[in-house]
Amino acid sequence: MAKTTTAATQARAPDSEKITINLGFVDLGQIELLVREGFYSNRSDFIRTAIRNQIERHAETVRQIVVRKSVDLGLRHITREELTTAKAAGEMLDIRVLGLVVIAADVPADLARATISALSVLGTLQASDAVKAALADRIT
Repeated sequence: MAKTTTAATQARAPDSEKITINLGFVDLGQIELLVREGFYSNRSDFIRTAIRNQIERHAETVRQIVVRKSVDLGLRHITREELTTAKAAGEMLDIRVLGLVVIAADVPADLARATISALSVLGTLQASDAVKAALADRIT
């Protein structure tokens, strides 16, 4: 039986990104102790929980900044159709996102450059190398 995949499965964006951190020996030892005692399933579980707690602690500040700076929160998917429409209308897009920006794989670099005046991403940008290069001077 042949394995079939759908376009949605193939185009699925990852829901997380790996980061690397350095911890002091004492901090790491304390994390290990909490894991061994069953408070957390592993180090990553502890770190994710700590990060979520800090984000929750500052949630109101983040909300105010998002409103003040007109930032999209979460996933922003930029399609070829959206950019083509903007180009036809003579518009330039100023895109600000806190989260993940995905510029569709079928977006040519020249179209991205002709329609995106600024791209500010607090999080992750997924785009072709050509699009990233075309927008390099506009990405903050």
